[in-house]
Amino acid sequence: MRIWLDGALRNAEDARVSVFDHGLTVGDGVFETVKADHGRAFALTRHLERLATSARGLGLPEPDLDEVRRGCAAVLDANPMPLGRLRITYTGGESPLGSDRGDAGPTLVVALSATTRRPDTTAAVTVPWTRNERGALAGLKTTSYGENVVALARAHEQGATEALFANTVGALCEGTGSNVFVVLDGELHTPPLSSGCLAGITRALTVAWAGAKETDLPLDVLERAEEIFLTSTLRDVQAVTRIDGRQLADGPGPVTAEAMRIFDEQSAADLDPR
Repeated sequence: MRIWLDGALRNAEDARVSVFDHGLTVGDGVFETVKADHGRAFALTRHLERLATSARGLGLPEPDLDEVRRGCAAVLDANPMPLGRLRITYTGGESPLGSDRGDAGPTLVVALSATTRRPDTTAAVTVPWTRNERGALAGLKTTSYGENVVALARAHEQGATEALFANTVGALCEGTGSNVFVVLDGELHTPPLSSGCLAGITRALTVAWAGAKETDLPLDVLERAEEIFLTSTLRDVQAVTRIDGRQLADGPGPVTAEAMRIFDEQSAADLDPR
């Protein structure tokens, strides 16, 4: 496995960052996960735009997106595989222990691992913890993922693959690594960005392509929604057939199935939708 680290390809065993890197010590970093199909990155421009947005929100130096593109291309070329998870990580770099940043400059890592296509259906649970829609990191894709680790472990304990959060006012927000859509009276809805959810790339494309409405929704909408599905880079559109103890249909409902069809069709037609 070959990894891009600070401007060069390296063997995995030689790709090392300092134990004082701020991304390690305090989670001071941002990242993107990009789907790579036979060496072709999907929606890379959108992902790089969000990487830059997250970096600005965290106060990191503006990333050199041309270098990031070079790193992505080099890693994809060096590690051929049918379906991959391309991970771009950009951190505050070597810094003193504590919250203050150092002056060594940021760290950039691009790595790739093999993955498989997700099943069409899954189970999800709600968790008692909340997203802070008014927090400093709201809407940013940062490496501070401790809350997600805890919540996802809870989901796995209950036989699910995703945990869904409300925000501080009890509105439906997002999953640990996904956005959530619901069908009410035959219409498709998803929480707005003001809920504190991440501006998911797949979410935005699904809103545009499938005509979903951005709607403030209470968490208990999950108890009465006719259909529920998740979107993310590696899930694409995935139906939820069980939420907590509630069993929905055995397979994707009609609105979800149509959203899945549209997404597959549109994403195949345009590798880098703007």
